[in-house]
Amino acid sequence: MFSCILKKFGESMISYIKGTLERRGENDIIVEAGGIGYRIFVSPATLAKLPQTGEAVQIFTYFSVKEDGMSLYGFAAREEQEMFEKLLLVNGVGPKGALGFLSVLNPSEIVMAILSDDVKTLSKAPGVGRKTAQRVILDLKDKFKTEDAVSSFEGAAGIAESVGGGDAKFEAIDAMTALGYSRSEAAQAVNAVAAEGMTTEDILKAALKRMITF
Repeated sequence: MFSCILKKFGESMISYIKGTLERRGENDIIVEAGGIGYRIFVSPATLAKLPQTGEAVQIFTYFSVKEDGMSLYGFAAREEQEMFEKLLLVNGVGPKGALGFLSVLNPSEIVMAILSDDVKTLSKAPGVGRKTAQRVILDLKDKFKTEDAVSSFEGAAGIAESVGGGDAKFEAIDAMTALGYSRSEAAQAVNAVAAEGMTTEDILKAALKRMITF
């Protein structure tokens, strides 16, 4: 009975942990907070973003409760935590599988792959085959929109930040998609060339030139 109650509420019990990074392993870390050392499983991408041992750290977490034990999974950013939780909604994708996706793709790349039916990109995750990738797309496609990914590409100014609410950029992405590019390719090209004040035509020409050049 207790295990059922813990499983029901455990996932929301620990939203994040703030403390001292005591150890860095290959796929886990130990954070000491309040005199307790928490072992937290992380992806290589998250590990690379964390400070050195002995330094203060805040890591967002997901508390997994199963019949055979309990585990903490950690993320450097809230967006990674939220994507992890969405991936767990997919039948057959457990915590380790969800962490696998985030080890090779950032949240924006996962969203764009889902929206553009990009099975190949999702299959880059360790242990993920074509069927699992297709299941992720089928189960999560209605939970995202293009803006979710485009506005948060790492290193980009963000689609939603342009003049006019980002309409010019979205139109350019739609135009490139109509020309045969995937939404992931189009979004990355547009993010790389778009600047404040550019029209849809300006962005489209620059993005297409970039695609041809590369």
